[in-house]
Amino acid sequence: MPVNRLFPPEGLRPPAACTRTELEEALAAGTILEGVVQRCDAAHTLHLSLGGIQAQIPRQEAIAPWISGADRDIAVISRVGKQTCFTVKELRSDEKGAPVALLSRRDAQEQAMDFLLQEIRPGTVLTCRVTRLESFGAFVDIGCGIVAMLPVERISVSRIAHPAQRFREGERILAAVWSVDRETRRITMTHRELLGTWMENASRFAPGETVRGIVRSIRDYGSFIELAPNLSGLADTREGLSPGDGVSVYIKSIRPDRMKIKLHIIETLPPPQVPDPVRYQITDGTLEQWVYSPPGCLRPPILTDFTEACP
Repeated sequence: MPVNRLFPPEGLRPPAACTRTELEEALAAGTILEGVVQRCDAAHTLHLSLGGIQAQIPRQEAIAPWISGADRDIAVISRVGKQTCFTVKELRSDEKGAPVALLSRRDAQEQAMDFLLQEIRPGTVLTCRVTRLESFGAFVDIGCGIVAMLPVERISVSRIAHPAQRFREGERILAAVWSVDRETRRITMTHRELLGTWMENASRFAPGETVRGIVRSIRDYGSFIELAPNLSGLADTREGLSPGDGVSVYIKSIRPDRMKIKLHIIETLPPPQVPDPVRYQITDGTLEQWVYSPPGCLRPPILTDFTEACP
């Protein structure tokens, strides 16, 4: 699970060496802990071992009901082998006198959501973990199993057909809050603003260089080649190319005033097997406005104004 800079303020505490006294303190304080689920029994109770103390998360405490898919069994059984946040609800003894801790993931999620709704606003940068990839976007865990949506069009400036072309499930990424619907408890994220402006990306390249690229789209007038997630150039159309192909390209010119990069395709290369690691220009803080376009650009500016989304 990602540990966000915002929630909880003191960070999650792994209970690997918890004593009964420490669990009693966590019970009294409502502290959120984190541990790995060992198994899920036939009644869909989750079982953990907290430093030798057996612990259980009953089905009704495994997930907050307002989370999408909470009523599906897969939402519970899929926790096996994964880090899971929880609070301690009760400490009791079994028939042999051994301590047993009753836990609640639901309470941890309620705490996390209450904190997030109070503290975050559009533009806030959060640590996320990619949980699922669909054609329309990526679902990301922003803490304690709270899932936000990252639409595919907000992943990068360079357009992609599927989030799998940028991320892998389980990968940790950064994203900024795009919108917060406090009534429905839905949070939407954006990612492209963290990947740098046109100039920040273009400064990594120079005319006369030959570099790798990925074909992203093909038009009658040319092919758009991605040089970086937030930077593409235009090359003449070459027969046999398809979106997703790898290519080597010669950089003919870079024009900030038009936000244009002219390329010449040298040859086709094997497509990348996995997405390249994401390179962030912004890693923390809260954004108010992000301007992608270079200063003095003759084209209409491309920008994101987070203040317009503020409640």
